[in-house]
Amino acid sequence: MASEYWGERWSACEQKMARQFMETAARKQSLVCLAADRRTMAGLFELLELAGESLAALKTHVDLIDDWSPAVWADFCAAARAADLLIFEDRKFADIGKISRDQMAGVYDIRSWSDLVTAHLISGPDIVDGLQAGWSDVDREGGVLLLAQMSSRGNLLDSNYTKKVVDIGKNHPGVFGFIGNGSRPSELAELRSSVGSAKMIWTPGVNLSVGDGEMGQRYGSPREAVLSGSDCIIVGSGIHRAEDPAAAAHEYAKASWGALLERVS
Repeated sequence: MASEYWGERWSACEQKMARQFMETAARKQSLVCLAADRRTMAGLFELLELAGESLAALKTHVDLIDDWSPAVWADFCAAARAADLLIFEDRKFADIGKISRDQMAGVYDIRSWSDLVTAHLISGPDIVDGLQAGWSDVDREGGVLLLAQMSSRGNLLDSNYTKKVVDIGKNHPGVFGFIGNGSRPSELAELRSSVGSAKMIWTPGVNLSVGDGEMGQRYGSPREAVLSGSDCIIVGSGIHRAEDPAAAAHEYAKASWGALLERVS
């Protein structure tokens, strides 16, 4: 079923986690990853219950949870999997391979529950090997999303840096894909052209209300992001600050899925 919706991308994306995401998106008819920016476990469970059926993935910042505990986090991850969601820890690893491997363990044991993580490539490609080794240490598989672009004002990821990240990442089997700038469709289209069809592009910086947000964040249209090459839109405040998060999540799912169908038609 997924191949019907994704077209050539299904054939090109051979990494196991990429196929898993495309299958999940097809089942849920959604390209939405919720940035679950809540500071308590109760808040996270509430978001999952309200919006889970309209999501394909859940993005977490485990170290921001004020009342985190291993047992309750395990229950939350089990609930996310029961809701048919990939779990994406937005850790933005940036150290050398050995340290990154160790950081996948530690008190949060990210390797044991995350399906995806983010990383900067500033320390070189060994970071991807280190993260993949972390998953291998617990007999799991996962995917690394490299930050190729950012949507925050004044960021330092210029076009030369983006090119280097893409050149290295698109040939690395451990790289699931790239983080692109959902607020700038033209930049995103250029990124898709550089990346090709074999890797995912996931994009923050999208909102049904296009414009400027807090702390230098910019927002673009979910439809335009998907048509420009995004495979998954990462939405935070547009859902979790909505008066009706469930309805908002459904609207983002509808917009993103409709854009995918438009893209492959």
